[in-house]
Amino acid sequence: MSPVRVRFAPSPTGYLHVGGLRTALFNFLFARAQKGKCILRFEDTDQSRKAQGAEENLLSSLAWAGIEFDEGPTQGGEVGPYVQSKRLELYQSHVEQLLSQENAYPCFCSEEELTAMREEQIAKKQPTRYDGRCRRLSKEARAKKLAQGLPHVIRMKIIHSKGDYKVEDQIRGAVFFKPAQIDDQVILKSDGYPTYHLASVVDDHLMGITQVIRGEEWLPSTPKHIQLYEYFGWQAPQWLHLPLLLNPDRSKLSKRQGDVATADYKNKGYLPEALINFVALLGWNPGDGREIFSLEELIQEFGVERVGKAGAVFDVQKLLWMNQKYIQQMEVSELAKRLGPFLPPAAQSIEENQLLKMISLVREGMQLLSEIEERLDLFLNQSPDIKEAALKEKLKEEKPQAVLQAFLQAAQDKENVAGDQFKALMKEVQQASGCKGKDLWTPLRIALTLVEQGPDLAQVVEIFGHKKCVEMVKKQIL
Repeated sequence: MSPVRVRFAPSPTGYLHVGGLRTALFNFLFARAQKGKCILRFEDTDQSRKAQGAEENLLSSLAWAGIEFDEGPTQGGEVGPYVQSKRLELYQSHVEQLLSQENAYPCFCSEEELTAMREEQIAKKQPTRYDGRCRRLSKEARAKKLAQGLPHVIRMKIIHSKGDYKVEDQIRGAVFFKPAQIDDQVILKSDGYPTYHLASVVDDHLMGITQVIRGEEWLPSTPKHIQLYEYFGWQAPQWLHLPLLLNPDRSKLSKRQGDVATADYKNKGYLPEALINFVALLGWNPGDGREIFSLEELIQEFGVERVGKAGAVFDVQKLLWMNQKYIQQMEVSELAKRLGPFLPPAAQSIEENQLLKMISLVREGMQLLSEIEERLDLFLNQSPDIKEAALKEKLKEEKPQAVLQAFLQAAQDKENVAGDQFKALMKEVQQASGCKGKDLWTPLRIALTLVEQGPDLAQVVEIFGHKKCVEMVKKQIL
């Protein structure tokens, strides 16, 4: 068998959609699991849709996610260039071959004619497809139009006499398409640029692609691609069409219902490890119920035999849960590095060890890196205040006030309230207030950490120091 060679071939028309990220990831995992090669190719033949900066966005998003390629626009390789707009002569020569074999023909129909054709088909409740009128032109009529220099495109011929087209899909099994459902597809546009159908087939063959792993939306186009392979006398690759990504309401994942750009998740504070882990489980599962995987573990476990046919629901709540898991498990020094872009300016002047202590205290329950600014406000704001009205009311009760008064009295006699001094101080507060257990600790926790359940109180007191502790408690005294 030939060594495995797969490709991710996005069009640089905008951001990297999370569906595209899933396709890139599955190609990458398959290549690494099979000790093969993963190639990146930019399919930019639709120049009207090409977006400024899209290639850079795709490259940066893929790099952030940790997906590496063996060949591509930046890495180079023996079968480049890896940008389709730089391969136009190749496509032109293959179009000429199809024309000489009479497997393709020029089509002179205008946009107005094509629109009228579609409208008539819709009115008659017929499938909307090209009716083949230019295919039926005589050689003389065709030559005359070409001699007149009339604008035209090139269409490939679909064969209607050999029965249904059969796609052997490695995920879905055999899928059949009736020729009447398939257009005589445009393969070369009037501007000289090929369409996706011709360019992808030519490139996949010349780049030695052995498996085409792509989204389900390309399955109906596969018969056209198989026909092109037959016309050229080439062996087709294996086909693997991934299930759709769905919103929780089972509609197709779209920007109308939430973020779909990989960069959006990066900017909101998701870790790439968490997003990759989550995306890997959209349509694939390990078969044993596990949910947390490193990239290395995914490579070891991945196999296309466990990719399903059904659409996969993109559950943001599950992604948040997974991101939180990764945040909690990460070494605090590494977490501090990842938090860098989200840290407030005031954090830049804090000594490193002190900042690490703060981060380790506030990360409990953190779901997004972007939460760090609000959480560090407890330490960086010299006079933070309680935000929940119910907690403020709670501190106005008799027992909490007794605890806070006792704390102030005991703290006034001490220069330091951290470490062993804090333990001794709290014993004094207990005796003076007559409170113990939750009645003793909860009021002080609310006054100092501004929440009822939160970071370790003794460590918060150590970071605050004597002066800030006293000032925080004073604010809650009636």
